[in-house]
Amino acid sequence: MNPLQHPAVAYLRTMLAVRMDRLREEEEERSAGASAIEWAIITGLIAAITLAIAVTIRNAIEGAANNIQTQ
Repeated sequence: MNPLQHPAVAYLRTMLAVRMDRLREEEEERSAGASAIEWAIITGLIAAITLAIAVTIRNAIEGAANNIQTQ
């Protein structure tokens, strides 16, 4: 009989395979969570940059409007 086909060895191989699958799933979940956090940070940075650009444009337009001579 092949020692790798012994019922005890087959059981241990099956248990190891199940544990490895669980570890892979946990790793995928953690990386998905990290990805979500990264997207939240990127979105926040884009929002901050957009707000800064909008304020700069508004100030430039108000400054130009205040320099217009009226009667």
